[in-house]
Amino acid sequence: MSRFGRKLLSGNEAIALGALHSGCALGVGYPGTPSTEILENFSLIGGSAEWAPNEKVAAEVALGAAFAASNSLVTMKHVGFNVAQDLFFTASYSGIQGGMVAVVADDPGMASSQNEQDTRSLAFIGGLPVLEPADSQEAYDFTKLAFEYSRKWGIPFVLRTTTRIAHSNTIVEFPETSPELPKAEFVRDIPARVMVPGHAKPAHARLRAKLADMQKFNEESGPNLAIEGKTSDLCIISSGVAFQHAREAAPEAGFFKVGFSNPLPLAKIAEFAKGYKRCVAVEEGDPYLADRLRAAGIGVEPRDEKWRFGELNVDRVRAQLAGDLSYEVPAVKSKPPQLCNGCPHVFSFKPLVNLGCIVAGDIGCYTLAAMKPISGMDMQICMGASIGMGLGLRKVLPEAQARKVVSVIGDSTFMHSGLTGLLEMVYNPPPTGHVVVVVDNSTTAMTGQQEHPGTGRKLDHSPTHAVSIEDVAKAIGVQNVAVFKPVTEGEKFQKYLEEKLATDELTLIILRQPCLLAAAEIAKRKAAGK
Repeated sequence: MSRFGRKLLSGNEAIALGALHSGCALGVGYPGTPSTEILENFSLIGGSAEWAPNEKVAAEVALGAAFAASNSLVTMKHVGFNVAQDLFFTASYSGIQGGMVAVVADDPGMASSQNEQDTRSLAFIGGLPVLEPADSQEAYDFTKLAFEYSRKWGIPFVLRTTTRIAHSNTIVEFPETSPELPKAEFVRDIPARVMVPGHAKPAHARLRAKLADMQKFNEESGPNLAIEGKTSDLCIISSGVAFQHAREAAPEAGFFKVGFSNPLPLAKIAEFAKGYKRCVAVEEGDPYLADRLRAAGIGVEPRDEKWRFGELNVDRVRAQLAGDLSYEVPAVKSKPPQLCNGCPHVFSFKPLVNLGCIVAGDIGCYTLAAMKPISGMDMQICMGASIGMGLGLRKVLPEAQARKVVSVIGDSTFMHSGLTGLLEMVYNPPPTGHVVVVVDNSTTAMTGQQEHPGTGRKLDHSPTHAVSIEDVAKAIGVQNVAVFKPVTEGEKFQKYLEEKLATDELTLIILRQPCLLAAAEIAKRKAAGK
């Protein structure tokens, strides 16, 4: 007789446990709130987990494992899914021999992101099947289902979560089992895995046939839930955490909770909706359900654009159902975000401000230097963009302004996607040269002090080779490379920067000082030889 455990778990912890209990051989990802804790927990409970330099590389490693008939997990936040799209949109064609689950954590309301987007819409375009858990129990259960379905149909599955699912805690019951890992084995199949046009055309047809088969399955026995209403006045079609808010907002309504959201069980939803006078889709993000259902001829009310923005809550759902477009979430007084008190990299930006630099910035905690009182960054768009944007500015601005342009990037972001920008700088240098400043705090600070290829430590903090930013820069042809400590060598840095801005040469400056919050742990590990 099977024994069952019972724990209070966050959605991220539940996903990690579900992956372990699915015989997942390898977890790979790049840290990004709200997904970060999945791999950290997977490692803590005995799984093999790695941080990759970026999400595309992580997905490539996971795909390789799935090509060898193993089970692999890849984790990222929604903007990281953008970075990995090139792989996913073709892996849906090639298929896999094992199981591959991509957990993509969306951030409605942009609690820690530069945009809000809906993974369901991207997955639909790419022909990728999607499961959506509504609490920690489903996060565990759907992770196991995702591996099962991935192996069944031979395609990567997306598990779409959102901030509240990732970080909220609910009770999870699970069997106390230790499944064996699937046996890894490579069987050659060139037509399936080499996506030249002659192989990709029939692969696309195979993908569409798989999706049709999945839709048929979803209509008959997919992980969806129909709850009859106490009256026939209103039915709500919902998914994920939006379902929880809607249940509380309208307990008398009928509900169709979508768990398998691409491909949708359209016929089943249509049949359910027939018994109700009014039908509303309640969802966070894009009107994905509303648009798909309306396109299929199901009488769902059009959703006002107002409900596309931010996170839902019970009151917002009530307002949507009542058609109250005047509703606004009560404002909460908050302090504008700033760099931590005592952050050594406050000193990294002072010389840039003193010299009146035009700063093309990047993603990381140092982005907060754009805020008052520092106001030391002029633009920030996506990971790694600082170098390319700086080069573009240098190439079109009048010379006096061009010589003021500096690109600022963090050490983890440099490893993520700064290397290609540096190659572009060497390959197509602006006439006035360029200066790149790497703000090196020896960790991936913004997401909670995770490791990266430059720290010399793996995800579990065990030692590995540390990639030297200065050696990389010299090797590819950057003419001037210098390292300063921003706290104690601020004047030297400013003088050096001023000199190099006046030349037509390429310069990379590393400002190296550990994150204040991570410094003690880093020192401990160094002392212990880790």
